[in-house]
Amino acid sequence: MLRITCPWCGERDYSEFRYGSDASKARPAHGTGDLKTWHDHVFLFDNPKGLHREYWQHVLGCRQWLVLERDTATNAPGVARPARDAAPKGGAGR
Repeated sequence: MLRITCPWCGERDYSEFRYGSDASKARPAHGTGDLKTWHDHVFLFDNPKGLHREYWQHVLGCRQWLVLERDTATNAPGVARPARDAAPKGGAGR
């Protein structure tokens, strides 16, 4: 079973959290009217094997957003950080 360590609440069962999205890709700039760019951001994604950064929200706890490093091959969770402190590579935060 996946156990996620919330930076505010401590270790909890994954069922208290909701998956948000890939935290490694940059969100398009606000006001961008290019529908293809937004379509690709929302609907197209990689399916990496290995260490991956993901947004999760602690919906049944403190309701805070965090970025979790998780190994997709073993489902082993890694470090969880507040989302505001962990901007995606090459882009702005959530």
